[in-house]
Amino acid sequence: MRKKITIVGAGNVGATAAHWACTKELGDIVLVDVIEGVPQGKALDLQEAGPIEGYDVKIIGSNSYEETRGSDVVVITAGIARKPGMSREDLLDINARIVKEVTEKIVALSPQSILIIVSNPLDVMAYVALKVSQFPKNRVIGMAGVLDTARFRTFIAMELGVSVEDIQAFVLGGHGDSMVPLVRYSNVGGIPIEKLLTREQIDRIVDRTRKGGGEIVNLLKTGSAYYAPSAAVIQMVEAILKDKKRILPCAAYLEGEYGIKGVYVGVPVLLGANGIEKIFEIELTKEESEALRTSAEDVRKSMERLTL
Repeated sequence: MRKKITIVGAGNVGATAAHWACTKELGDIVLVDVIEGVPQGKALDLQEAGPIEGYDVKIIGSNSYEETRGSDVVVITAGIARKPGMSREDLLDINARIVKEVTEKIVALSPQSILIIVSNPLDVMAYVALKVSQFPKNRVIGMAGVLDTARFRTFIAMELGVSVEDIQAFVLGGHGDSMVPLVRYSNVGGIPIEKLLTREQIDRIVDRTRKGGGEIVNLLKTGSAYYAPSAAVIQMVEAILKDKKRILPCAAYLEGEYGIKGVYVGVPVLLGANGIEKIFEIELTKEESEALRTSAEDVRKSMERLTL
């Protein structure tokens, strides 16, 4: 029996995520959106690309949640996107209401599903989904670290003029300007980046990583990034559906790990069939620990504004 993936939100991120999922043949897909005709049209378009690209999956678009019944993984991208001059926090109240409503509908029809949250501000929206769903924390995950790490790796590759495939790195913390790219754990073909780049270069890359989403928003002017975010979430979906036991940086609900409790923060996790199967507590310097706690406190401040 094929796996079933629901993607809520047929905008740029959701539709592109559906595209990546189709090309990887991860399962049958339900694309849901409130705008009549949009999910149906995009789903049909993707279905018609199958004979050309050589994938064979069933993808349907719907304005109803009934078709999502029995989903294995649900990706929530619904919400308004950032525009120039907007911070992720500006989206908090509107998107919290949307994520709450979506989560309620999904839980009623797919009580055993794993939820992956993409809506911004991401760490807070993951918390909303956790509280509303009442799912165990391993089954409510935020997509952030995979995306932020991809940006970090991209900028290192661009600076050095080397293949991004040879770069290992990861980013911790909240999905915002206080995220923590871990320079000390980053390498190119096993060579620490501190041996290849000057401190000035590294600082510039770290700053660009933290502002990576805003850079794209400012360039596009009418929306926000979607190719890399959708690719990031589908990497997570693949790890879960194929039980790959990937070690990936994801937004997880912490209950004392790294000295942080009661918030979603990006940390390295083991991602498999049960969602987050383990949280890795890697050794951090005092400076790195403080940066991570500062990032977590930024998330907590946003959470305190919530009215669920």
